[in-house]
Amino acid sequence: MRSRVIAGVWWLLVAAALLLAPLALRDRLPDPMATHWGTTGSVPDGSSSLTGFVITIQVIWAGLWVLFFLLGRQARVRRPARMTFSACVFGTGVLMLSVAASTLSVNLDAATWRDALLPAWHIPVALAATAATMALAAYLVSEPADDPRAESQARPQLRLNPGQRAVWVSRVVNPWLTVAMFGALVVTVVTVALASTGAAGDPVRVILPLAVILLLAGLVSMAVSVRVRDDLITIGFGPLGWPARRIPLSKVESAWSEQRQPGEVGGWGFRGLPGNATIMLRGGECLVLGYRSGGRLAISVDDAERGASLINALIAERVQP
Repeated sequence: MRSRVIAGVWWLLVAAALLLAPLALRDRLPDPMATHWGTTGSVPDGSSSLTGFVITIQVIWAGLWVLFFLLGRQARVRRPARMTFSACVFGTGVLMLSVAASTLSVNLDAATWRDALLPAWHIPVALAATAATMALAAYLVSEPADDPRAESQARPQLRLNPGQRAVWVSRVVNPWLTVAMFGALVVTVVTVALASTGAAGDPVRVILPLAVILLLAGLVSMAVSVRVRDDLITIGFGPLGWPARRIPLSKVESAWSEQRQPGEVGGWGFRGLPGNATIMLRGGECLVLGYRSGGRLAISVDDAERGASLINALIAERVQP
């Protein structure tokens, strides 16, 4: 409750600053004012009225805040979730304030919007301020540490008869990533067709690489499958289960089931660093592998407790004299 109140106050303060600052300077701003600059230089290539600028930036800030707030509510009160939520909410606020300050400063006392040149140092300063704020916000809520969780509890374990073999397979598909993948496929096909007929020019050079990247990313991350058999754990990516990552059972100390949400790990997709990573396609039950080296890997799949019990049974079978 305390974090929600603080987040609400922060939203109100940023929204007030984004509204009051343009209104206080409106007599010194051109009408329309420059609101967009090209990627090749500091010359503006887009403009908007003061009212349009204020409404746009307020809607963007409110939308991002609501998104992060909802993700924060879905996550349990754990250190990774607290740090991610705090970093996103406060970092985004500073970014919006930086964008507004930069836009207003270059338009100040300009004769027309075309005279509002954007200095090259504005963008790196805004990004640095955002990154510093995110790091500080995450650090301030990093304590207290989480209470001991599943690693201090008994591991689920199947009872296997001597010589009995068992296989466990589970699979999860993210419908939103699937839709995005098919959308990227359509864009790729249309772009290639336009390029081959000469009906498209320079935009193809930008759109085609982006569409191909989104298509490949969607193919890899739209689905994940896990297979446990004998002495090998196989994690397959995409609709065909390829590429695949194979983990020898000898590297795993134990496994368990754990509830995790996207807000706890930083969103959907492949999150974390090697040694402590999560493959997050949907919130809820995850299979967690505890490596003998001390690292962990969590995969969001269904029926994770049964998979963990088989892994633990196979491990126990290997260590029997």
